[in-house]
Amino acid sequence: MIRNDALDRLPVRHAVPELLAALDRRGAAVLSAPPGTGKTTLVPLALAGLIGEGPRRRVLVAEPRRMAVRAAARRMAWLLGEEAGGTVGFSVRGERRTGPSTRVEVVTTGILLQRLQRDPELAGVDVVLLDECHERHLDADTAMAFLVDVRATLRPDLKLIAASATSDAAAWADLLTVLDGGGPAPVVRSSGEGHGCRVFFEAPPSGVRPAHGTWVDPALLRHVAATVRLALERHEGDVLCFLPGTGEIARTAGMLAGVGAEVLQLHGRAPAAVQDAVLRGTEPGGPRRVVLATSVAESSLTVPGVRIVVDSGLAREPRTDHARGLGSLATVTVSEATATQRAGRAGREAFGFVYRCWAEASDGGRPRFPSPEIKVADLADFALRAACWGDPTAGGLALLDAPPAGAMTAARSVLGSIGAVDEAGRATDRGVRMSRLGLHPRLGRALLDGAPEVGVRRAAEVVALLSEEPPRDYGDDLAAAWRAARRGADGYGARWKAEARRLERSAAEVAGGASGGSGASGASGVSGAPGASGGSGAPGASGGSGAPGASGGSGAPGASGGSGASGASGRPGAAGGSAEPAAGDDAVAGLVTALAFPERVARAREQGGYLMVSGSGARLGEGSGLRATPWLAVAVADRTARDATARVRLAAVVDEDMARRAAGHLRSTGEEVRWEDGDVVARSVDRLGAVELTVRPLGAKADPALLREALLDGLRREGSGLLRWSREAGELRARLAFLHREVGEPWPDVADEALVERADEWLEPELSRAARRADLGRIDAGEALRRLLPWASGEAGRLGELAPERIEVPSGSRIRVEYGGERPVLAVKLQEMFGLAETPRVAGVPVLVHLLSPAGRPAAVTADLASFWRDGYRSVRAELRGRYPKHPWPEDPSAAEATRFTSARLRREG
Repeated sequence: MIRNDALDRLPVRHAVPELLAALDRRGAAVLSAPPGTGKTTLVPLALAGLIGEGPRRRVLVAEPRRMAVRAAARRMAWLLGEEAGGTVGFSVRGERRTGPSTRVEVVTTGILLQRLQRDPELAGVDVVLLDECHERHLDADTAMAFLVDVRATLRPDLKLIAASATSDAAAWADLLTVLDGGGPAPVVRSSGEGHGCRVFFEAPPSGVRPAHGTWVDPALLRHVAATVRLALERHEGDVLCFLPGTGEIARTAGMLAGVGAEVLQLHGRAPAAVQDAVLRGTEPGGPRRVVLATSVAESSLTVPGVRIVVDSGLAREPRTDHARGLGSLATVTVSEATATQRAGRAGREAFGFVYRCWAEASDGGRPRFPSPEIKVADLADFALRAACWGDPTAGGLALLDAPPAGAMTAARSVLGSIGAVDEAGRATDRGVRMSRLGLHPRLGRALLDGAPEVGVRRAAEVVALLSEEPPRDYGDDLAAAWRAARRGADGYGARWKAEARRLERSAAEVAGGASGGSGASGASGVSGAPGASGGSGAPGASGGSGAPGASGGSGAPGASGGSGASGASGRPGAAGGSAEPAAGDDAVAGLVTALAFPERVARAREQGGYLMVSGSGARLGEGSGLRATPWLAVAVADRTARDATARVRLAAVVDEDMARRAAGHLRSTGEEVRWEDGDVVARSVDRLGAVELTVRPLGAKADPALLREALLDGLRREGSGLLRWSREAGELRARLAFLHREVGEPWPDVADEALVERADEWLEPELSRAARRADLGRIDAGEALRRLLPWASGEAGRLGELAPERIEVPSGSRIRVEYGGERPVLAVKLQEMFGLAETPRVAGVPVLVHLLSPAGRPAAVTADLASFWRDGYRSVRAELRGRYPKHPWPEDPSAAEATRFTSARLRREG
């Protein structure tokens, strides 16, 4: 029996006639309706003709989360007086409740994508409603792009609706350009606001530090808990409190002990029974409830009894570090749209109250909408879907935001190296099979290639562990977590078992459809697949700190050679053999993890910690049972901006042979010659990415070209002082530098950088004969430098004329010129310059004359002798005449005779 009274209370009912008319007229529309107005529950029933007078249609509703799928389906079934699985059904990964009479089916966007790729026409479906488009999940954006393409090419009769709870409707309307006549799709708006709510701002105390990475200041959580207590005291009804993650939920729950209400924890990993209990509400007269929830409760579902929302103002978003091949979850400030969504939960059943745990003054600084996932996520899965769709670059897809070019390049490199796409980026048969597994391509590779080695069931079980990270209390040892999941009767264990069974079936199905050369062959798994050899494993993809496999790493599988998957023989570290179906858990877990994340295979460092093949450092937590393990395959790791190394959250034991096989595409052997710690290091290295397997010194036997480049690098880093510079060589360099500065061409630039650039012209053949630092020190820099003189033009012969080593002064002495400063310096005893009115010049530049006392000490400095004789000499004469009475001090030095001698000697010689 249809519950018309409940339907009549949903404000969106007033917009339904306009929506149906728009669909009949144009075939696509955007529905903009605030939270709590009934767009998720009433509209699909009206579209299907189950209420009202519209025609009977089969409607597919896509939601971003499994919890929302179940809740929406059950709510619609309740409105019809039925149970889910009849007229209204649902499908999520591992669970499907539909039947022959199903007219409305609610699915996750991931399920919708898989159906589109199996059957692009969506045979039998009349209308697709994509709910919560404003959240900008990558699956939803991709599904809408595919649906637009389907409607344009295959199914012009297919009707599309983009439903959004926030005000970004115009962008979606432009995207849904209507086929007949073009132009944006019509926008239908619901004016209803639910029952309304009042918003309070509760600013946290001063000193609360901003969140970073996954860290949230405990002081903020205490403030949130205090706000929950305050709201319970002030108002009636249950409380829905939004927090960024499960860790914050658990800690806040501890702070609410004794609050006088039942405290429930609602998140994606909560057992289905707990989720259902939260969504059922309490019996009349039952205890009040405080529901601590992540973003899963933001949209598409109603938590009965909630009259109060407490919003921490924080959310978690994925971030990808393409340079290191790692990912993380970032705690971010929620957008205006998200805050509006959360507030809408308070007024769904009655007038509500919203407490925002931030200052009202900071409210305007929030971003308008959440970050589109396509901008920040690993795109390997998206790129494979696009390739299977026939658009490897995704350039022809109707997307609100284009995928970043760097992330797409990295994703295509990953796919190429695992044989999922060919050199042109087109999907291979193997890639198509991977896409049908409902897994990230990395995990698809691990399942397809691991199954022949360890058995389908065991490979599926490990991949199921990798597809949803086990609870932290399972520990960081993947094999131990596997055993715990087998024993566990908790919610995670139940989900894991269901997913493992699904993957086992899926692996068998895709294996049955495999064609002869595209399948796996041993551990490398890609010996018969395009792109199998030479895969570079670009550092563009990322590893995830959330569900491992939700994002990938920098490299990609593509190992060459050998069909044995690992060196395991049933125990960690064993050499030889492969991880046969009878092998131990450690060996199996290690193999499958290494196949999924070969660039995260890591070897222990002597100084502690691990070095991953990708080049990132990694560390285990205190007390980890994996600390003594020489090799690991890291399943989950994250690195915040403040950390020098990645934190290992989950890893499996591997041995060196297994590492070599799984990451074989990253293995290289060759000579490495470089300048390091002040000298040339020459060695032959067998390496696995950044991990050095074996090293042999080469010395002078190294490739001469590599030695020469290393020596040049040393000269770049440490300068030409590595050569042997005599006094004469230094003076020659200074003279040439002066001429280059004052005269220019053809006189050479002799600065270090310029000299290194012209090494061929002046350091050969000595440089090519050198092998180490000491050899550079034996090169006579002065002799070498003369090779740069302009001999061809004949100008070299004018060096002594333009920049003489010495200048003859009036006394007859030849005095050395110093060229190292801004201008040449002539240091000469004052008496030797008597009678000279003009300052000497070199290359037209007046020298700077340092006039010295008879004892050789500085007495005066001038660049204008005539002026000095006229104005400065008197004071110098007065000061020095008494000290040096034996030397001449004429009153008119400009007319006196220059001399090197004392007055007495002058008289004797006169």
